[in-house]
Amino acid sequence: MEAIVEEHIDPNDLKKFEALYNTQVIRGHVSEKTQFDYAWCLVRSRYTSDIHRGIALIEDLLRHAKDDLSQRDYLFYIAVGFVRIKEYEKALKYTDAICKIEHNNRQARQLERYIKARMKKDGLIGIAIVGGAALALGGIVGATIAALKKKSNQ
Repeated sequence: MEAIVEEHIDPNDLKKFEALYNTQVIRGHVSEKTQFDYAWCLVRSRYTSDIHRGIALIEDLLRHAKDDLSQRDYLFYIAVGFVRIKEYEKALKYTDAICKIEHNNRQARQLERYIKARMKKDGLIGIAIVGGAALALGGIVGATIAALKKKSNQ
């Protein structure tokens, strides 16, 4: 699962799919395949703004999906996008939606486990950062108080 979530698109591929998408926009009709290909490229970008745009394009496809298979696929790729921008709660809502369509979907269950592991890891890292910052602040306050006491005793 990590390979799917952590994959980055080659900038040249992104440009190629963007050009095709824009050509179809100008012509007045974007095919579902072209929109999906471009959106999936955006989701795999290194830039958060691209990922958000990719998610929005796939959400648009989801609104117009005609069958459960398409819905399931779009839900999965949206979830991957949210994982990439660390919006884990939203990602889990999409994996839950997949499981409502297809209860034993192995890929959705794997993504769900991956998301929960990332939440745990990021949470522990977050706690460590907050703890470290509190410790540093405490040290600064302590040093300041000691310096003030020393100065007042002189």
